[in-house]
Amino acid sequence: MASNGTRQRDAIAIIKADHREVEQLFKAFEKTSDGAVAARRRLVDSMVEKLSVHAAIEEQIIYPWARAHIVDEDDQVLEAIEEHRVVKFLLGELSLTSADDERFQAKTTVLIELVRHHVEEEESELLLDLRDVATRAELLDFGRQLEAAKQTASRSPDLEGFLPAIGSGVGAALDHARDVGRGVVSKVGALTGLD
Repeated sequence: MASNGTRQRDAIAIIKADHREVEQLFKAFEKTSDGAVAARRRLVDSMVEKLSVHAAIEEQIIYPWARAHIVDEDDQVLEAIEEHRVVKFLLGELSLTSADDERFQAKTTVLIELVRHHVEEEESELLLDLRDVATRAELLDFGRQLEAAKQTASRSPDLEGFLPAIGSGVGAALDHARDVGRGVVSKVGALTGLD
C-alpha cells in the first residue's frame, strides 16, 4: 500500500494508464469539428505534455532495464526509441503550429496514428516481456520511479535530442521559431538580416 492509503501501481499499470489517458485525448480530438480551433489547441497541448513526459520516463527507467535484462529485447527497444523520436518531432512541430493552420489537423492525425501503433506494439510485446522477466518487487519499484520521474520530467518535447538527426537547417528553423514564440525579437532581425 502506498502511504496515502491507495494501492501502489506497478510500472505496467502506470504505463497502460498513461496510454489510456492519451487515447482519450485522441478520441476527443477526433470528435471535434473543423471550427473547434480553441478546443483542438487545448487537446493538442495536453497531448504534447502527456506524451513528452511519458516518453521521457520510459526512456529513463523502463527501456534501459529492458535492454539489460530481457533477452533479445534490444531491437524492440531501439525501435521504440526511434518511434519516440518521430513522435517528439511531431510534438515539437505541433507546439509551433497554429491550430488554425491547414496542416494542424493532418499533423495531429499522423501523431495519433504513430502513437496508437507504438502503444499496440509496446503493450503486446515489451510490456508482456517485462511482466515475464521482472519480479513483482522490481515492477513496484519501477512504478515508484516512474511516478517520481513524472514530477520532474519536461512537459515539452526534447527538441535537442533529435535536431542533429534532421539537419542543421531544420534545426535552425525550429530554434528560430521557438525563439520567436518566446518573444526574442532581436534574433528575428539577425536571422533575416533586417536588424
